Amino acid sequence: MALYETKVLIIGSGAAGYTAAIYAARANLSPIVITGMQPGGQLTMTTDVENYPGFAKAVQGPYLMEQMKLQAGNVGAKIIEDEVKGVECIDSGEYKFKSSSYGNEYLSNALIIATGAEAKWLGIESEEEFKGYGVSACATCDGAFFKKQKVAVIGGGNTAVEEALFLTNHASEVVLIHRRDQLRAEEVMQGRLFNNPKIKVIWDHVVEEIIGEENPKRVTAMVLKSVRNQELKKIEIDGIFIAIGHAPNTHVFKNLVKIDDAGYIVTQPGTTITSKAGVFAAGDVQDKIYRQAVVAAGSGCMAALDAERFIRDKTTE
Repeated sequence: MALYETKVLIIGSGAAGYTAAIYAARANLSPIVITGMQPGGQLTMTTDVENYPGFAKAVQGPYLMEQMKLQAGNVGAKIIEDEVKGVECIDSGEYKFKSSSYGNEYLSNALIIATGAEAKWLGIESEEEFKGYGVSACATCDGAFFKKQKVAVIGGGNTAVEEALFLTNHASEVVLIHRRDQLRAEEVMQGRLFNNPKIKVIWDHVVEEIIGEENPKRVTAMVLKSVRNQELKKIEIDGIFIAIGHAPNTHVFKNLVKIDDAGYIVTQPGTTITSKAGVFAAGDVQDKIYRQAVVAAGSGCMAALDAERFIRDKTTE
C-alpha cells in the first residue's frame, strides 16, 4: 500500500476537479487528483460540445477533458488513477484527512470533493449503443443539434418538463413519454407544457427499444410499450432525451459532510464550504440546478480558493 501526502486532495476528475487542481497547483498547494472510475467525468461521454467558452467550433468532450488534465499536470498537479472508498478526519483539529482506496492511502490538510453526478438511464441495451448519437441526458447541452427535428423526452418530473420546454426552442416537435397517467412536475410547469403546441404527451408507456442506423450512426425510431396492456408501438424520432433524474456520487461522504434528501452535498450559499471544516464540494456533486461544465469549472475554481484560504488561516493560527 502506497501512502501519499498533500495539502489538498481533490477527489474527482471532471471540469470541477481539474479546474480546482489548476488553481490549487498555481497556489503552490501541490494538489493530488484522484480520477475515480470515470476519468474526465460525464463530458467523456459527450461528442460535440458547443457551449464551453473558448472554442470557435464544437469541441469533442473527451478532447476537452484531456486538455484540462494536461493543463492541470503542466502546472504541477499530480494525477492518480484510483478510486477513493472512504474518508475520515484523523485529528481533533479537523485539519488532517485520511482518504483510502483499495490499495493506497492519502493524507491531506484539505479535501475538495468533485465526484459529480450521474444521469439516471433507462438501462436498456440499445440506449447504451446510441449514447452520444441521438441519446442524451442533457437538453441544454445537446438540444441545438436537433433543430427542426422531432425529439422525445422520457420522464415526468420537473426535469423532464423543463427539458421538453427548452427543446421547443430548437425541435419541430417534442414528445414527452411518461410511464404514468399524470406528471409529478409542479402545476405551473405542467400548465406551460400542456399549453405549448409543439409538445405532445404519451401517457402510460415506457421505452422498450431504441432503433437507429450505423452510417452515420444516429437514432431513427423508438419502440414504446404500454404499461397497461403491454402492446408495442413504433414511432419515428430523431433524438431522445432521458430526464428521469440524476444521482450525485456522494455515498462515500455520507458520514463526513451534510447531504440533502436528494443526495447532494450541502454547501454554504455562495461558497463551496461544507458542514465539515476543511472539506469543500464543487461541481455537480453539490449543484442540482445548473449541471453545466462551465458552472462546474467555476465552482472548482471557488473550491481551490476556499481551500487555499482555509489552509492559510490554519497555518497562521
